[in-house]
Amino acid sequence: MDPDLDTVLERECRLLTPSVRSSPAAVSALLHPEFHEFGASGRHWTRQAIIDALATEPPGGQAPEATDMTAVRLADTIIQVTYVTTHPDHVARRSTLWRKEADAGWLAYFHQGTVVSGR
Repeated sequence: MDPDLDTVLERECRLLTPSVRSSPAAVSALLHPEFHEFGASGRHWTRQAIIDALATEPPGGQAPEATDMTAVRLADTIIQVTYVTTHPDHVARRSTLWRKEADAGWLAYFHQGTVVSGR
């Protein structure tokens, strides 16, 4: 097994954890300086906008159920993670590109969520 895949999967799971999401410092440590996201809502998020939005989430909240999580190495310094999240009101397919930086290790570079059903 590729240890980098395990590292990236662990980091992706951390980004789903309420106590991490509500901590700007913890989220910042996982996001590339050029991070951006196309959210499940269709909104484009910058790095700072997502850090600010996540900081308003309660640290003791409920993490979404994440299933079918897989990681694939696309290049020496790029890994893609895909999975499905289940929330009370919707299900979304998700994809994150992780980029390895010499000084910071694996950082989330791009994320996209696509709603597949409403509840």
